[in-house]
Amino acid sequence: MGKSDLFWDAGLEELKQGYTEEKNTYHCLLCNERIEKGVIYPYKGMFYEAERFMRIHIEEEHISTLHYLLGVDKKFTGLTEHQSALLQLFYEGKSDKEVQEALAIGSSSTIRHHRFVLKEKERQAKVFLAMMSLLKEKDSMQDDFVPPHKTATMVDERYAITEEEEQEVIKNFFLNGVQGRLKIFPSKEKQRLIIIREIAHRLEDKYYTEKQLNEKLSTVHEDYALLRRYLVDYGFLDRKQDGSEYWLKTNHK
Repeated sequence: MGKSDLFWDAGLEELKQGYTEEKNTYHCLLCNERIEKGVIYPYKGMFYEAERFMRIHIEEEHISTLHYLLGVDKKFTGLTEHQSALLQLFYEGKSDKEVQEALAIGSSSTIRHHRFVLKEKERQAKVFLAMMSLLKEKDSMQDDFVPPHKTATMVDERYAITEEEEQEVIKNFFLNGVQGRLKIFPSKEKQRLIIIREIAHRLEDKYYTEKQLNEKLSTVHEDYALLRRYLVDYGFLDRKQDGSEYWLKTNHK
């Protein structure tokens, strides 16, 4: 299961702590790090059992789970940059006056109003989660949609893709299976997204020079420059400004 699947499938308490417990490991939801159970880990002259060491890992690598979540794209959190900054300062235990001074906005009463608005957002979220949970019990189709990749640059109607649609497109465009060559590059946006996502699955989690990436993509389709551009445009790949190096973005699957 890909890292983004684990992240989005995690329960509320798992998201809050930043990791899930599996049979033999603790699995970080934020970076995919796995800590083996039954192993004692040394850290700064002390020794820690696996779960405690996972919490240390989150503190050292991600500062806190909230810090990581505040860095998630706003299309997933629904927060503005301003609201994210407020939450971070509230989490740090700042008073209304300290927050007002840090952000140089309004007055202490303005900050109290923002606290109220965020509490309202929390109440709305609870009601919405309850409604979606009830819907899930009745709507047999609601789980059939393929979730957008976390690094998507813009989530719109193109991403309304069912698992059945995805498999049909893959079958029609990869006649010799997903490891074979692409028959043609699709003209429809939704089909392009499906095909580019499938091509991204073939790439390794490493840095590619442009030449290496072109060689890899040429095994899929002769127009490797077109594939490379769409991999970047759809948010599967990142690159250096001069195009000399490419790599998979985190949580691309």
